[in-house]
Amino acid sequence: MNHLLFLGNLGWGELLIIALVLLLIFGGKKIPELMKGLGKGVRSFKEGMNSLDKEEQDTEK
Repeated sequence: MNHLLFLGNLGWGELLIIALVLLLIFGGKKIPELMKGLGKGVRSFKEGMNSLDKEEQDTEK
């Protein structure tokens, strides 16, 4: 499978270039903070989806 979600047909070379550009823009100290924030956002989204599913199951009973 050559597709990563929305990335389409990007290869490893293109991903490496994107990573290097991000490193140049944000610097080495900012990237872990950005990834931590992204992880928290994804976790919050998943928790919200799970709570909606749970509420839907509760209303069906």
